[in-house]
Parts: sequence; structure tokens; C-alpha cells
Amino acid sequence: MASSGQSGGVPPHMSPPYPPKYAGLGLTPTVGVDIPISAVILFFFICSAALNMTIFQRNRRRGHKFVLSGLFFGFSMARISANVMRIVWACYPKNGRIGLAAQILANAGVLLVFVVNIILVLRVLRAYHPRLGWSLPAKIVFRTIYVSVVGCLIMLIVSIVYSVYTLDQSAINKTHDAQVVASTYFAFLAFFPIPVIALCFIIPRRQRIEKFGAGSMRYKLFLMIFSACLLTLGASFRAGVGYYRVPVTQPRWFHQKACFYCFNYVIELIVIFTYALSRFDKRFHIPDGSSSPGHYVNGVPGSDGRVFDEELPASASAQTMHDSTWDTPLENKLEAGK
Repeated sequence: MASSGQSGGVPPHMSPPYPPKYAGLGLTPTVGVDIPISAVILFFFICSAALNMTIFQRNRRRGHKFVLSGLFFGFSMARISANVMRIVWACYPKNGRIGLAAQILANAGVLLVFVVNIILVLRVLRAYHPRLGWSLPAKIVFRTIYVSVVGCLIMLIVSIVYSVYTLDQSAINKTHDAQVVASTYFAFLAFFPIPVIALCFIIPRRQRIEKFGAGSMRYKLFLMIFSACLLTLGASFRAGVGYYRVPVTQPRWFHQKACFYCFNYVIELIVIFTYALSRFDKRFHIPDGSSSPGHYVNGVPGSDGRVFDEELPASASAQTMHDSTWDTPLENKLEAGK
């Protein structure tokens, strides 16, 4: 997270927001470097928004409700706004309000991807351990995480705004601490799916896996781990930069623009296109109204509980058949061998 402070030599006639004292990730954008890069990234996020909205609308017309595609559309629109603001900031580098808006949009947008990953890993947990996944403690833990995301986002925005509207060094230090706490918690959210998936295998399973969606569980886990690792890399890098404060006149290599674009937007584009092109809307779909063990495989009593069973591409179907024994309990494999 970029931490903003103010130098003691601020002219008395200067009004807030004040210029930064500490170097932040990406530094101040320039016309020659940032506008071309942001324009290319902007194009890819426009493609992502169009792709995810197309998937969402086509599924909706078929009666297949998958809101997560809509969340990815919202995330893409947030990233479009962030890159547009960075282009504007490059054109008006001395406009503090534009720079403030660009920083807020750049820091806040990624949370939607974290939320999607947490929702998906909860579905995996409920498939492997239905009683645990649908239990009250599990519901409390995950709902607490959702609420905490909103709380951290508010804390982050308030701290960024307040840090550029004060000259009090003590207050600036406190806002920096708040930003570091928020960025560290975001890194935890990005990593969170990995230990949950590990628990799915560590905890003894007393019943068959309640498979959901299309494709194999192996491929679902691969998508989850791959995206979580990439997002953790980006979030951890941003948190580390936030911990290390240096004067704005002495930036380090990790403050440079290449790191800003790679550890933010490039990672996010890889994750979002990997999910969309692998048709995660089919792979992670569950029956509407699922609320207790057995609903993933048996549907929901009193409703159609429909499962979107449109076939995946032939290559994915072949992979599913190949992986079918991987998801079968050991005792069933032994019986089949007899």
C-alpha cells in the first residue's frame, strides 16, 4: 500500500491534499511511460468486462444463476476506472485530488477477486466435508471474513484520505500503520483458500465427496490453488512495500512502475482470464438455494434445484473421465479392483 506523508517544508500557501513525503508503489505516473501501459491494460480489462458480462447474461437467459461472473464484471469495471484515473493523473501530475482518487481505486479493486476466491473455496470445503462446511461455526467464520473485508476497505480509504489532508507527522504515522494492517490482512485473504484446501485433505472424510458443477474436482482445486498463489504473491509484495518507507526522492527498485503493473494488474488479468476461459461458471455452479449437506448432489427440496449440466469442451470432458478415479475414496477403488 502506498503510504502518504507530508514534508516539513510545505509552503504555507499550499492547500490539501498535500504532496507525498514517502515513496509509494508505482510512484507518480508520467505521460511517456504510464499512458501507453495503462492504455494496453485498460484494453484487456475492457475485454474481461465484456467476456464476463456475456457469460453472465447468456447463463441468466438459460436460467443458470452464477453471480460470480457478475462480480468479475464489476471488478473489471473497477480496474477500468483505476487505469483511466491513472492516465488522467499522468496528464495532471500536480493535481492532488486526481492522484488521491487514482490511489484509492488502485488499492481497493482487488478485494472483489479475494471475495470470489473465498466463496469458491467454501464450496470446495462443503463438497469435501458437508457437515463441517455447513456447520454454524463455519458460517460464522466466513461471514466474519466478508464483514471484515468491508471494514478493512473503509479503514484503508479513510487512512489514505486523511494522510494527505494533514501535516501532523504523528497522525501520518498512524495512518501508515492502518494502511499496513489493511495490506497485511489483504495478503492473508489472498492466501486463505490454500490452508482451507489443505484442511479438506487433512481432516478425515466420513462420506463421499459431494461433487458439484461440471468437470473434475482435481481441476477445480488446481484453479483455486493457482489463483490463490498468484494473488498472494501480489498482495504480499504490496504489503512488503508498505512496510518499507523511504523519502519520495529516494525510491527503491520495488517502487518502480514495472513492479506496480506486474504485481497489480498483470497478476489480476491472468487470474480473471484463467477463471473465465476455463468456464468456472460451469465448474463451480451449485444448485440454487443450497443450504445444507446433500443439496449439492440431490438438489434442494421444494425447488427445481437445477444443475447447469451443459457439457464442457471435449478436452475437459476427457480430463474429467481421466480424473474420476482420483475423486473416488480408496475403499471404492479397492472394491472396483476386485
